[in-house]
Amino acid sequence: MSEVEQREPDQIDGVPLPEVRRSVVGHSEARGGILALLEAGRLPGGILVHGPHGIGKATLAFDLARVIFERTGDEDVHQIAEQVAAGGYPNLQVLRKAPRDSGKGYYTVIRVDEVRSLIERLHRTRGRAGHRVVVVDPIDDCNASSANALLKILEEPPPDTTFFLISHRPGSLLPTIKSRCHALALRPLGDSDVREVLLSTKPDEEVGHAVELASGRPRRGFEALLIGDEGTLSALGNWLRDPIRPPPAAHIGLADLLAADKEGAQGRFARDMLRDWMAAEARSAAAAGPPARRRLASATELWDKADHMFAEADEYNLDPRQTLVAIFDAIRKHALHNASSIEPR
Repeated sequence: MSEVEQREPDQIDGVPLPEVRRSVVGHSEARGGILALLEAGRLPGGILVHGPHGIGKATLAFDLARVIFERTGDEDVHQIAEQVAAGGYPNLQVLRKAPRDSGKGYYTVIRVDEVRSLIERLHRTRGRAGHRVVVVDPIDDCNASSANALLKILEEPPPDTTFFLISHRPGSLLPTIKSRCHALALRPLGDSDVREVLLSTKPDEEVGHAVELASGRPRRGFEALLIGDEGTLSALGNWLRDPIRPPPAAHIGLADLLAADKEGAQGRFARDMLRDWMAAEARSAAAAGPPARRRLASATELWDKADHMFAEADEYNLDPRQTLVAIFDAIRKHALHNASSIEPR
C-alpha cells in the first residue's frame, strides 16, 4: 500500500479504510435506528449489518462505534476518532483475516485461534470507561469452528459490549448467530451518494463513469477507477440492460475483450456485474409472485449454472472466454424465454 497501512487482504490502494473515514454517506435511517436504541439504553449485544458488498457496512459500523464511545465514555470525540483510525482504541476490537505467520499474504479464513484470542481480550479489564465494541469484518470469512466460537460469546456477551457483524451473504450464516443479533439491512446507495464518496479521494472529472459502473456500491466505483475501463465494462452493462435486443453474436465480442485482459481485473469486475444481474432477476421474479414461478425457477437455475461454471474455470484454469460465452448464452436464453415479464434495465 502506497498511502494507507494495509490491514485487510482486499484493501484498495489509496482508499481510506472504513475505520479511518470520519463520516458516513447514506444509510441515515439505519444509523438513526441504532442511535435511538443507544439513547434508550437498549443497545443490542449483537448487530448483524448485512447487504451487498461494498456499500459501506463496515464504515457505518465504525461510525456507530465512535458515537457509542463518545456517549458512554469520558474522552473527546476527536481523540476517539484518531485512536479508532490508528487501530489503537482500547475498547474497540476488530476481527478480520489475519496476516500469515510467514509475513506473506493473509489466511483464507478467520480462524478459531483469532476468535479465542478476541474472547480472551474481552475477559480482561477494559482499557477505557464506557462501552466496548467488536467489529467482525466480515463474519462471512469465519469457518465452521470460528463461527461456533463466536456464537458462544454472542449467546452470553460480556456486559456493555456490542458486536457488529458485517455480512455480505447473511443467508450462509448459522441460523443461531442470526437469531442472536439485531438485523440491520443496508441497501445500495443512490448515484449522488456514490459520487460523494468517490469525490472524497478523486477529482470530479474522473468519477462520472465510475458512478455509472458502481451500481450503488462505492467500493465498485473505486475498483472501476483503478481498472481504467475503456468501454468494455460499459458495453457489458448496456448488453445486460436488454440481452435480447443486440445481435446474437454481440456478446462474443464482449467475451473476447474481457478474456484478453491479462491482469484479470476487468474479468473479475464483469463477474460481479453478471452475478448482480442474475440476483436482481431472481429478486424481481420472486417479487412478482406465483405468475412468475417459471421465471424464478429459470433465474435460480441460471445462477446455479453460472456459479458452477465460474468455480470450475477457477479450479481447472479453463479458458475464461469460453466460460463467459456460455454464461452470456444462458442469460440471453433466459431473457428470450421470459421476454414478456422482463423489462429492459
